[in-house]
Amino acid sequence: MNRETRIAVVGFGLIGRRHAEVLRCSPGLALAAVVDPNEDSRSAAAQLGCPVFETIEAMFQNIEPEGVVLATPTPLHLEQGLACVANGCPILVEKPITVTADEAEILTLAAEKAGIPLLVGHHRRHNGMVKAAKAALQSGEIGDVRAVQATCWFYKPDYYFDVAPWRKHKGAGPISVNLVHDVDLLRHFCGEVSSVQAVAVPSARGFENEDLATAILTFEQGCVATIAVSDSIVAPWSWELTARENPAYPATNESCYLIGGSEGALSLPDLRLWKHEQSQDWWTPISAKTLTRSFDDPLVTQMQHFAGVISGELDPLISGNQGKRSLEVVEAIATSARTGASVSLLKDRQGTDARIAVQNKISDIFENTLQN
Repeated sequence: MNRETRIAVVGFGLIGRRHAEVLRCSPGLALAAVVDPNEDSRSAAAQLGCPVFETIEAMFQNIEPEGVVLATPTPLHLEQGLACVANGCPILVEKPITVTADEAEILTLAAEKAGIPLLVGHHRRHNGMVKAAKAALQSGEIGDVRAVQATCWFYKPDYYFDVAPWRKHKGAGPISVNLVHDVDLLRHFCGEVSSVQAVAVPSARGFENEDLATAILTFEQGCVATIAVSDSIVAPWSWELTARENPAYPATNESCYLIGGSEGALSLPDLRLWKHEQSQDWWTPISAKTLTRSFDDPLVTQMQHFAGVISGELDPLISGNQGKRSLEVVEAIATSARTGASVSLLKDRQGTDARIAVQNKISDIFENTLQN
């Protein structure tokens, strides 16, 4: 009989409940515990028949899970992640990894120093459609990738903001809340971003934040991506409404990514691969074929991957450092939109002195965490 990997879920909100269900229903996985400060959430979790705790500290005092999923609000990720590191427990942290790239650096270095696996929950990379697209790009199906158009348009209703007023405040617009998912996929397809130029439009509803932004991302390999995001546009062109990952969103048959290359083009998530039938010539016929893909639930695939990392059989697909780099791009978009200036990311990745300073800082923070 195969041994089950016991993983705890911290945070029993919408995504935490989905993770818990995956752990309960997937062969080889088991729900070790649920942690949530909310009494109603704990009561609901208790129905699953697993131990329930109010704090992550209480959990570690009573049980020893083999891994922890952090599905809590982003501002809690750093503190809870350090608690996992201090207890020698592998971590799968929901995206974004932390509030800021500096915090991500602290958590990533702490995990590296302690030898604890740290994964970031950019589950889209585990989607069979994304895997098929990545394989096609790597095999040269469309030649050299030259440009990408990504659209992230949807309409969040007024009650979405009324039930959580913090969503109306500065820093809670679609740049920080939504773009990190798409930025991570663009990096996955095109490599590292070298510079960002962006513009944002103030909220039409009178909120403190933006409700529309567009950015141009230039990649180190030479291709360029344009990405547009808005939570106040009625449209079918967003990952949520096209990828069919989450049944909570009504599905459409549209695509939200267009990837153009020197020998062809690829649209996602429909996986339509376009090429001229004879040669690259706009006067000749062009046709498309649909690539094959697996339809496994990416959340299930991600959790099975986490179990493989815990056992030492696999390396993290999306490491803490990968999560940090996607967050750096989002921060650059926000900075460029605020200042109107282009932002370079090359110098940030070459900042050895800054990294040493953070290493010193993490040493102090980590030691304090261990003592407490």
